Amino acid sequence: MQRIRLRYTKRGRLRFTSHRDFQRAFERALRRAEVPMAYSAGFTPHPKVSYANAAPTGTGSEAEYLEIQLAERRDPDKLRELLNESLPDGLDVIDAVESRTSGLADRLEASVWEIRLDGVAPETAGHAVEAFLAAEEVQVERRTKSGMRTFDARAAVARLEAAGREVDRPDGNACAILRLVVRHLTPAVRPDDVLSGLRATADLAPPVPAAVTRLAQGLLDEETGAVTDPLAPDRDAATAAPPTAAGLSAAKATSGASPAAGEGTA
Repeated sequence: MQRIRLRYTKRGRLRFTSHRDFQRAFERALRRAEVPMAYSAGFTPHPKVSYANAAPTGTGSEAEYLEIQLAERRDPDKLRELLNESLPDGLDVIDAVESRTSGLADRLEASVWEIRLDGVAPETAGHAVEAFLAAEEVQVERRTKSGMRTFDARAAVARLEAAGREVDRPDGNACAILRLVVRHLTPAVRPDDVLSGLRATADLAPPVPAAVTRLAQGLLDEETGAVTDPLAPDRDAATAAPPTAAGLSAAKATSGASPAAGEGTA
């Protein structure tokens, strides 16, 4: 059995797909690509796929992760190509590595988000960010399956900054870009919770819905606020792994081969 970890995207209109919709599309792609999946035991076997910290419906993402278990070994890069041929545009597998370490979900400590606020001046967004960061706590409400819940959105924010962007539009409206690093806590704090916090602390209310994209997720460096690649430990382990038995046999065969035609002995 082999485990492969994949990084995939949700772009364009596909950001509106729910996680369940993605699961169905991905499992269809596995069948079309004839991936030799391992299956669970029981009366209704299911392909062994583990999803990790999926982005909320309506947000784009450049860094979603999952792990699949195979019944036969496959080259990760070739597998990625086959899956992309079977997935719809916007759902793209951009990285694939063989799992050589444990705890992928544990390494998803934080996410980097970009929030585009059309119709909001960068200066206005900057003042709202300052007010949010200056607050010791920012209580927000969100409706959950069990009803309305109140929690602190400020505690999860490791970094928040505003930047301007020139937008070529006939109406000349401004556009502010927020860059946000959020720790994965319980309860989970989402980008829309931070927007609710900005509205509560600075009365920031964009005239149109914000466009939200996850840029990265992984281990959080508390000193710098950087989020590192969660697949890097698997790549490092592959580099440090000893040669396989097949590789050693091939090397011996090469070293023991007879001289090529035209080569003589001294």
